Amino acid sequence: MDILPDLRVAYPAVMNDPITLWHNPRCSKSREALALLRAQGVEPDIRDYQRTPPSVAELEGVLASLGLEPLQLIRTDETVWSDIGGDPSMLDRVALIEAMVAHPVLIQRPLALRGNRAVLGRPPERVLDLL
Repeated sequence: MDILPDLRVAYPAVMNDPITLWHNPRCSKSREALALLRAQGVEPDIRDYQRTPPSVAELEGVLASLGLEPLQLIRTDETVWSDIGGDPSMLDRVALIEAMVAHPVLIQRPLALRGNRAVLGRPPERVLDLL
């Protein structure tokens, strides 16, 4: 007898929600996450977040779902980070989020979202946590 609840029963709306993948087709980790979902028979809604950047409110929601602070979601090795003076000690939460909105290449990828849950696909297999 399984003593753990079936999450599909306990949280049916979440399990029936589609998965959205914030995807960068040039990123190998992002492509790998997409392939993993497809191998499980899941065709996610794909959002090229660099062409369609998230709003401040969307990023706030994703950060809350991930339980992360903005700096933890920033790719500090991107050239644009140093170009904008990417010194985390000089940037507050609002400035960091606004930087990601203005320069979405700074956002770690891939991100998978389902209902009020989100995972950062580092490693890519983490996206399977939403299944």
